[in-house]
Amino acid sequence: MVVDELTDAAVDRAFHALGDATRRDILRRCVQDDSSVSRLAAAYPMSFAAVQKHVAVLERAGLVTKHRRGREQLVRTDPDAVQRARQALDQLELAWRERVDRMSQLLAQTPDAPGPDPPESMENHPRRGPNR
Repeated sequence: MVVDELTDAAVDRAFHALGDATRRDILRRCVQDDSSVSRLAAAYPMSFAAVQKHVAVLERAGLVTKHRRGREQLVRTDPDAVQRARQALDQLELAWRERVDRMSQLLAQTPDAPGPDPPESMENHPRRGPNR
């Protein structure tokens, strides 16, 4: 899948999943080798069900896959999906850098504009002066 083919919904799911420290840690743990959900749950101060929910969010985002080996459910990080998320970030960075460069160019072309005129004194104002 090419980054240009990612839908907004897919990008939203990926960055929602990456927005949580526990889920990012699960990704890191599952990059090197498959981890069972049970082993992952033992690493966190939360319930097994809570870890299962984190894994489900990562799975819906396509960042991990789960497969069975016997009675265990093993979790594996999908490096291609992580790379696609990285490419999406790179595209956003490029777009913003181009915008900042364009603003810098426009600011460099704009002559120094004079500041606003100072306000008139109340005494010299035809309607508001002391002779009103």
